[in-house]
Parts: sequence; C-alpha cells; structure tokens
Amino acid sequence: MAKRIDVSGLNAYYSSFLAIEDISMTVEPRSVTAFIGPSGCGKSTFLRTLNRMHEVTPGGRVEGKVMLDDENLYGTGIDPVAVRREVGMVFQRPNPFPTMSVYDNVAAGLRLNGKYKKSELDDVVEKSLRGANLWNEVKDRLNKPGSGLSGGQQQRLCIARAIAVEPNVLLMDEPCSALDPISTLAIEDLIGELKERFTIVIVTHNMQQAARVSDRTAFFNLAAVGQPGKLIEIDETERIFSNPSVQATEDYISGRFG
Repeated sequence: MAKRIDVSGLNAYYSSFLAIEDISMTVEPRSVTAFIGPSGCGKSTFLRTLNRMHEVTPGGRVEGKVMLDDENLYGTGIDPVAVRREVGMVFQRPNPFPTMSVYDNVAAGLRLNGKYKKSELDDVVEKSLRGANLWNEVKDRLNKPGSGLSGGQQQRLCIARAIAVEPNVLLMDEPCSALDPISTLAIEDLIGELKERFTIVIVTHNMQQAARVSDRTAFFNLAAVGQPGKLIEIDETERIFSNPSVQATEDYISGRFG
C-alpha cells in the first residue's frame, strides 16, 4: 500500500510570488519523514503540493514533478481529487465534520467514492477506528457527534477518516500543535504504528517530536523574509540532530535562530 515519493525541481507559487524553490527529495515508503524549519520557510506549502492541495489556494500553482512510484501527480489528465484519495491529509487543528456522528465521519470518504453495503461500512469504520487507536473509546458512542469528543480524540478521528479510504501516503501538518501533552503522546505512538502501512510525512515545529517519531528529517530555510523557502538538507534523523552537513541546520537545531 505505501508508495515512494520522488520530487524533482519543484517550485510553488502564490500568484507571482515564488514561495518555495527547486525542491528535490525522495520519501521512502513505510517511513516517517519530518519537515522542520522556521515559520514562513515553506514547509506546509511543500506538504500541500504533495497531494495537490496547494492548487486549492487562489493563485496557487506548481512547477516540477511529484512522482508517486511511477505516476506523476502533476501529469496531463491526472485528476486532483483522485490524487487526494491516494495521498491523505491530517490538518493542524482537528476538523471532524461537526454535524456528523463519529461513524459518519469515518465513513464519509467511502460514501463519496462509491456505494457500500452497511456491513462493509461497519467493517471499515471499526477497522479504521482501531487503526487510529480510538475504537475502545468510542465504540459505544458511534452515533454521537464527532465534535463532542476531546481534542485528542477528534484528531485521532480525523486520522481514522483519512485512513478509511486506504491511501498510499498520509500527510500531517503539525497534527499535535493544538493538543495537550498526553494527546500528543498518543498521536506520536499512533504515527509509529501507522508507518508499517503508510508512507508518512509530517510538518512539525517541535524538534523533539521530529527526533522522536521520524526516520528522516528535512530542514527548510529561507535567506530573508520575502525570499523563497528552500530545502537545505535531508538525511537520517539521527544524523541531522547529531552531525548535520550544513551549518545553518546546526544553528537552527541548537537554537541560534528560529
């Protein structure tokens, strides 16, 4: 299920403004890759190019290639909606559909993608909630609103909703930034389990979190405000945090800026 991502020569724009420039990297399947860097350096913009969410922003456009195994996600005739089924996303703040029950939140993507029998939906909902380590907490309240859960439970509900449609890749944009420490730990443990099935890319401002959960870490930076963000280096997480190749990476990790 998990697939490899190969990005080459990627530029992303907001109208005429070049937000990120000449990004090339490989993200290995069944691994966690973390993006770190100061605010405004283009981490989240780049993440959103990986499932064509950047184009949803007015004026947003992309140049370059994003290959999912052998398929160019920006190739001619590729449906962006189909891309987002293959490359799921979990956002910074939990965003369950407020008027939907826990059950309907998880089943929403399946219902959009085709017709399923009730028994099939039941199986997928339970499997997804178990996969998000949430089943035991909500199995007796599946018909209650998802918005009635705690913040940490809501984020795990959003993860269950994302994995229910069986994507190849799961993108996470600061998934713990709005959560308490206990809920954050639950999400981090879950990420470790999910990487056995999915390719995971996570944006985080928490460097300790990047060190805990990721196999590889990419450091992004920009020369000055108003300049495009660039990938400075990507390497095994242990090496990035102990012996980075670029001085700017060491300066950021050691707290000299950012």
